[in-house]
Amino acid sequence: MSPVILTVTASGLATAKRVANALPEAELCERADASFAELVRNLFADGRPVIGVCAAGVLIRCLAPLLSDKTSEPPVIAISDDGSAVVPLLGGHRGANALAETIAEALGAKAAITTASDVRFGVTLDDPPAGWRLVNPEHVKPFTAALLAGSGVAIEGEAPWLRTLPSRDGLRIMVTDQAIAGDETTLVYHPQTYALGLGCERGAVDAIPLAREVLAEADIAPGAVACIASLDIKADEPALAALAAELGVPLRVFPAARLEHETPRLSKPSETVFREVGCHGVAEGAALACVGGDGALIVEKRKRDGVTCALARAAAPLDADMIGAARGRLAVVGIGPGSSDWRTPEASRLVAESTDLVGYGLYLDLLGNVTGERHAYALGEEEKRVDAALDLAAEGRQVALVCSGDAGIYAMASLVFERLERCAKPAWRPVEVVVAPGISALQAAAARAGAPLGHDFCAISLSDLMTPWEVIARRITAAAEGDFVVAFYNPVSKRRRQGLVEARRILLEHRAQDTPVLLARSLGRNDESVTPTTLGALSVDDVDMMTLVMVGASGTRTLERDFAAPWVYTPRGYGDRS
Repeated sequence: MSPVILTVTASGLATAKRVANALPEAELCERADASFAELVRNLFADGRPVIGVCAAGVLIRCLAPLLSDKTSEPPVIAISDDGSAVVPLLGGHRGANALAETIAEALGAKAAITTASDVRFGVTLDDPPAGWRLVNPEHVKPFTAALLAGSGVAIEGEAPWLRTLPSRDGLRIMVTDQAIAGDETTLVYHPQTYALGLGCERGAVDAIPLAREVLAEADIAPGAVACIASLDIKADEPALAALAAELGVPLRVFPAARLEHETPRLSKPSETVFREVGCHGVAEGAALACVGGDGALIVEKRKRDGVTCALARAAAPLDADMIGAARGRLAVVGIGPGSSDWRTPEASRLVAESTDLVGYGLYLDLLGNVTGERHAYALGEEEKRVDAALDLAAEGRQVALVCSGDAGIYAMASLVFERLERCAKPAWRPVEVVVAPGISALQAAAARAGAPLGHDFCAISLSDLMTPWEVIARRITAAAEGDFVVAFYNPVSKRRRQGLVEARRILLEHRAQDTPVLLARSLGRNDESVTPTTLGALSVDDVDMMTLVMVGASGTRTLERDFAAPWVYTPRGYGDRS
C-alpha cells in the first residue's frame, strides 16, 4: 500500500513535502488537530506505511496499544522536523528499513537502522526481495541469533542478495525449488521462477488438484511459483481465485492477442480454442507469457474436470506485479458525510489501493491528498461515472467509485448493479465489484443529536427526478400512519420547494405540532450545523440540498440541557416494562 506522510507542525511541513517529492506514490496529510492519534492508529490498523514528521515518542504513544504481532505490522518511520534524522520504528523487516534508506538519501541524512542483521550484514533474512519466498520464517530468530553470535553460513544455490553473509560452516541456507522444510540452523528460500498457466470452462469447480499434480510431476515446490496466469476473460473464475489463494500468489491475466503471440511455442496449438477465445492456447500461452522469451515450458498442458494447466520456468525470479494485469476491481466506497474521522478503515484501504478514483468532484476533494488518478464528474452525470469506473476496471485497474455517506443509501452502488444488468458489456463481466459501507447522513445526524433512531425508522427521498411525486406522497403517508421516525434526503433544491411543504402537511395529519425535528446540514464538515425545531415550526426556508431533515415519531422526546441544545431520542420501550 502507498505510504502516508503525516506532519503535526508547521516547521515540519517543508520536510514532509521533500519526502513527498521523493515518494511520488505517497499521500501527504497535514494533521495538527486532536484526531492525529486516531488517524495514525487507523492507518496502522489498515496496514498502510506511516511516515511521521514528528518526534518518535509521538508515534510510539499513539501505537503502543496496537503492538502485538511484528510479523504483520506495517512500516512506521519517524523523521525529525528538520529532516536530519530518519528512524524506522516498526516493520523494519517489512519494508521500513528500505523505505527509511530511500527517504534519508533524499534528505541528505542517515537512516538510523537498528535491526541487528541489517546493521551487521546489510541483509534482511525475513524480508527477501520480490521473486523470493522464505519457507520457514519461524526459524529466522534463532538462526539470526546464531549468526550474530559468530556462526558462518554455507549457502547452497544461487541468491545474489545473500552474498554479504559470512561464508563458512555452521549454519546453512538452501536456495532451491524443491520442497524442503528447513529448521533452526537451515533457512530455505524458493526462487519464484515458475508460472502456472490455467484455462478452464466457465464455472469450473476446482483447479487445485490439477495444479498440485502438475507441480508434483515437475517435482517443484508450490512456494517456487510466482503467479498463476490466464486469459483476461477468465479473471472472474472462482476456481482460479481459489488456486491463487491456496498458493498465496496473485492471479495475472493477459488479453487474447498477447497469448496468441506465444503460438509458435505451444506444444499443441488448438484451432478450436482459437475460434472460441481468439488464441491457440490459454494454459501454455499464459505460462509462457509470464516467463518471457528466455523462459521455457516445463510441463505441457494437462486437463481434468474442465481445467487445463501448464507450468513454465523463467531464467530469473519473477516479480509477479510486473506481469500481465491484475483482475480489475471496482470498489464502490462510502466515505461518510465528510470528515475522515467518520471514514471506515476498509474505505480508506480501498481508496489507498486504487489506481483510479471516480466520483462527483466535491466527494473527491473530501478525500484530501490521494495517489490515484482523479476522474471528476458533475452532478447529474451519475451513469457516466459508473460506466467510466467499470470501463477502467475492465482494463485491469483498481478503481474506487467514491460516494458520500453509505454507498448503498441513495448513492452509486445500486446504479452500478443496474448498469451491469442493463448494459452488460462483455468487458465488464470479469470485474470484481466490492461495496464498502460508510456512515450515512441519517446515522451522523442521529449521533450528533442523541438517539432519535432508537426505534423503527425509515428514509425517504423527496427528489421527484427518479420517482413520481405520487409514489413519494404515498410513502410519506405510510410512514406517517406507521409512526416511523422519518429521515428526508434531498429535501429541497432551487426548483423543488413544495415537496417538503407537502411532506410536513401529511405528517401533521398524524403527529403533533411539537414533534421534534432535526435539521442536519453539512455533517462532518467545517460548516456543520444540527438545529432542533418542531414539525409545527418547520420552514422550507431553513433547508437546502445539504440538509437532512429528520422528523421524530409520536414517542420521540427531547431532553433539555443547560447551555446546550437538547438531546433528542426515541425510546426503545425498556421503560414500559419496568
